[in-house]
Amino acid sequence: MTDIPLEHVHVAPDEGADGAPAPAVFVLHGRGADEEDLLPVAAELPDGLHVVSLRAPDPLQGGYTWYELDLSAGGLESSQPDAADFRRSLDLIVESVEAAVDAYGLDADRIGLLGFSQGAIASLSLLLEDPDRYAWVVALHGYLAESHADLDPDGIEGKPVFVGAGAGDRVISQSRTDAAIDRIEALDAAVTSGSFPGGHGIGPQELDAVVEFVASRTA
Repeated sequence: MTDIPLEHVHVAPDEGADGAPAPAVFVLHGRGADEEDLLPVAAELPDGLHVVSLRAPDPLQGGYTWYELDLSAGGLESSQPDAADFRRSLDLIVESVEAAVDAYGLDADRIGLLGFSQGAIASLSLLLEDPDRYAWVVALHGYLAESHADLDPDGIEGKPVFVGAGAGDRVISQSRTDAAIDRIEALDAAVTSGSFPGGHGIGPQELDAVVEFVASRTA
């Protein structure tokens, strides 16, 4: 499937195919990880979903990154995506989604996004750029990039969005995630949110909440 711009892992549903397009979730990993990182999370999602886990384009410390960090505002706690890197990655994700719909016979009207950290930041930005493209979005331990914070797109009203934060997250603070929740709620999306024990990772309680959310959107 070399026509898909980003390297990826595709896991087809266990259920027998009847020839009809099937729903899918596109998985976006965090900084320094790769396309294998969130497969254990995706494996817990309901049956019947294609999983397409994308690899970020740039190597970093044995893994990959979606963008370099702009630290000019004062360090990690107030960092933002480098604008050029971010734009390139968002475009590559969109191109990969469109190509995978054709390559794997996906239902273009039932595409979800699930992102962690940098992948969550990208997922929220993609949602705000084109809400009609995605049936639902899960954004874990991320924030809303300044480049997208003022967008007010048509089609976001009622869009199901799950946003999770870590109560002890020292990489992306809960306050940054809470600010994203406030903004998306102000746009009248159907936001489900939660603060979960632990730091910058997906623990059992958060995973259970994600699985419940996705199940309610894909039944």
